[in-house]
Amino acid sequence: MRFVRQFLAVLAIYAIGSGAVNAVKENDWLTLVVGVTTAALALLVYGWVVRRTEHRAAPDVAREGAAARTGRGMLIGVGMFTAVIVILSAAGHYEIDGLGSPSGAMGLVGFMAAVSVAEEVVYRGVLFRIIEERTGTYLALALTGVVFGLSHLFNENATLWGALAIAIEAGFMLAAAYAATRTLWFPIGLHFGWNFAAAGIFSTEVSGSGANRGLLDTATSGPQLLTGGGFGPEGSVYAVGFGALLTIVFLWLARRRGNIVPRTRRAARVEPVATLPR
Repeated sequence: MRFVRQFLAVLAIYAIGSGAVNAVKENDWLTLVVGVTTAALALLVYGWVVRRTEHRAAPDVAREGAAARTGRGMLIGVGMFTAVIVILSAAGHYEIDGLGSPSGAMGLVGFMAAVSVAEEVVYRGVLFRIIEERTGTYLALALTGVVFGLSHLFNENATLWGALAIAIEAGFMLAAAYAATRTLWFPIGLHFGWNFAAAGIFSTEVSGSGANRGLLDTATSGPQLLTGGGFGPEGSVYAVGFGALLTIVFLWLARRRGNIVPRTRRAARVEPVATLPR
């Protein structure tokens, strides 16, 4: 029942927030405001429902150090996607034609804030964390990563390969990032940095959801395996490779810090909050 109550509470905010953001998406400034508000509400509801159902504070959304952890995640997310774009550009598969839409980029700040926070609260804060208590870190990572990838099959230009790519480079990687740090702030920053770089800066498709009006006016062309085609660069083998590499790094950090929950362990509810090395 703890799982059900937490899942339903955060899922309700996810659904309501998604509907509100989509309702105002034609207005960039309203999208910014509604998106940031949705993100804040998702975090508040998560903290509240954890306190109600587990009779303790939620250490993974503690305010102390939140900005630094989120910022580190954002830098890695932006850097990771930028590396994919640099490779595509060097191969002649990505071109910048000039300035795009600065106001569109601002709207995407709100949109991606809502998406990244809501998805991290649902998939890592509730699903991964509670399943991990019963199955251990590795199985929980695999199960929730696959579910996360499959959830993207409902997007407009989704493909089975795209869903698999998302499972590896996002579902597995973000769960590993949570395991390594035991805080939601870091995977939220990582998720937001990746998504905003893709849509808000480089104006590419994100998970097959259609083209975005970001900061730059760009064009992508070339083999689908390399560029991701209509699914966007998230379907690129380069993105999958970077995501897989970071998953290994984060799991190594989690093991080094003693944050891996073994399968035979039945309860690991209170986790240490660690930080990445400076």
